[in-house]
Amino acid sequence: MSGNIQAMITNVSVDDLEEAIPLYRELAGDPEVVRFPYGDMQLALVGPFLLICGPKGDHEAQNATILVHDLALVQEALDRAGAAIVDAPSEVPNGTRLVARHPDGSVFEYLQPRR
Repeated sequence: MSGNIQAMITNVSVDDLEEAIPLYRELAGDPEVVRFPYGDMQLALVGPFLLICGPKGDHEAQNATILVHDLALVQEALDRAGAAIVDAPSEVPNGTRLVARHPDGSVFEYLQPRR
């Protein structure tokens, strides 16, 4: 799976997107902010930070989002390690994702972006 990971995005829960965005833009070098809804939550992608605001409901808290070239390779590695698939692979607006709980208890979203 060498070289499969493209980038890692840190998930940050915030109370107010508008208040939080300026700091994260400055920290990330003033990137474009991409906003989008997910369930009842509002999200803003600010460089390597995914700001999450709103009621989480039964949404699993995640350590980070990992962008990958090939989601099938990730799923094979997760299966070999005995990870639990929390959300099976599904299409989302920006690609295909799955969420897994690793044997150590950490939870990651893996996303294969659309090309």
